[in-house]
Amino acid sequence: MKRLFTILMTCLLAATILTGCGAAGSTAASSGEGSGRLQVVATNFPGYDFARAVCGDQADVTLLLPPGTESHSYEPTPKDILTVQDCDLFIYVGGESDAWVDTILSSLDKSANTLKMLDCVDTLDEETTEGMTEEEEEPGEGEVTEIDEHVWTSPANAELIVQAIRGKMLELDPGNKESYRANAEIYLQKLDELDGAFCDFFATISNKTMVFGDRFPLRYFAERYDLNCYAAFPGCSTQTEPSAATIAFLTDKVKSEGLTTVYYIEFSNHLVADSIAEATNTQTALFNSCHNVSQQQLDAGETYVSLMEQNLETLKATMK
Repeated sequence: MKRLFTILMTCLLAATILTGCGAAGSTAASSGEGSGRLQVVATNFPGYDFARAVCGDQADVTLLLPPGTESHSYEPTPKDILTVQDCDLFIYVGGESDAWVDTILSSLDKSANTLKMLDCVDTLDEETTEGMTEEEEEPGEGEVTEIDEHVWTSPANAELIVQAIRGKMLELDPGNKESYRANAEIYLQKLDELDGAFCDFFATISNKTMVFGDRFPLRYFAERYDLNCYAAFPGCSTQTEPSAATIAFLTDKVKSEGLTTVYYIEFSNHLVADSIAEATNTQTALFNSCHNVSQQQLDAGETYVSLMEQNLETLKATMK
């Protein structure tokens, strides 16, 4: 499957280079062609948000992932490939959903700096925990352990990524180093306060169990705050129909733990969460993994910090 993907990406890349243009790409959250400023491109919302916080007015920051799009289903267009080729700093996660990046970077004459978010933190393997419906294996693949790519879900990790972006911008544009340092310091303070607020909240909670009727892209968050989390699918699963055993397990877990809420993540139809909540006479609630935002949220100026603050308010209302 991965070999086929590589072949398809190579063909797309060749077509892009030959034509010099192509089908319309994602709607960039910022476009600075001709501005004279440095061009920074990020594949997902956390990288985009961290970069725009550090760069301020000194660089143009573009989000490749179209607002409202699930990151795991994203495929770059020819226009996206040209955007990556022409940028000064390219920020990407480096996990399974970014498999296309390595193909592009190895095929293009890519002189731009890159920053891989997985390289900024201590990574964890993606877990298939008790009760989950496991991903169906491709024939001949065997058991494969993937790194959990959702590193930004821990505010402490987000601080490390922001520091790395600051370092890259200082290298690329030393003339504006004071601006980058000041901008980064402001955002790092917000992240530190956010992390402290979560620590303070969870210190008051005796039962740190959460049930997600959805994928679980929050392992780094759970590890940071010592949570016990159960979910229908692993974080990068393409499965949409949980097994009957999974539904039964999660339903029993909600009952046995005396939980009041079943959580789901953004851009989910939350049908699984609804089903479990109905069976247990509980409620459902959105928990943002922050991998992307809707167009309305982007226009409203939502940030990683504001989304995580919404999560904190949700937890205060649903965990006792």
